[in-house]
Amino acid sequence: GLARKHRRFMIYVHAKGMIVDDEYVILGSANINQRSLAGSRDTEIAMGAYQPHHAWSSKKGHPHGQVYGYRNSLWAEHLGMVDDHFKEPSSLDCVRLVNQIAEENWERFASEEMKTLQGHLLRYPVKVEPDGKIVPLPDQECFPDVGGKICGAPTSLPDSLTM
Repeated sequence: GLARKHRRFMIYVHAKGMIVDDEYVILGSANINQRSLAGSRDTEIAMGAYQPHHAWSSKKGHPHGQVYGYRNSLWAEHLGMVDDHFKEPSSLDCVRLVNQIAEENWERFASEEMKTLQGHLLRYPVKVEPDGKIVPLPDQECFPDVGGKICGAPTSLPDSLTM
């Protein structure tokens, strides 16, 4: 159907990671919480890495080691481009550029016409109202192609089974 027509297929990615200050990286299947990392419950794994000679404390400035390079390669892959703004991810210019790319990609993704995305990052199609309520974007109650509700639906399962 529509998913095949638009070349969009759901995938399940269980691995996750975190990069901290371009100096430390943790990657693995484990969630970054007590349940996954305690060693006595779930069967998960994660590894952490850093380069002591490429740290804020030793460089007296922004580290440019392999962790920095890894983050930049991920950003290039997911944003579909390399840009000098990505060197300082906390800058307002970088945040604006990333948000612009994500917004444009969502508009392309939600379009009736099949359009190529720039990278893989899309805005999540919700807005936060002044009272804090989270609602889907106008005319976007469900995801294109698959029809799942953007804001989900209530479940009868108790929280103890899902947390």
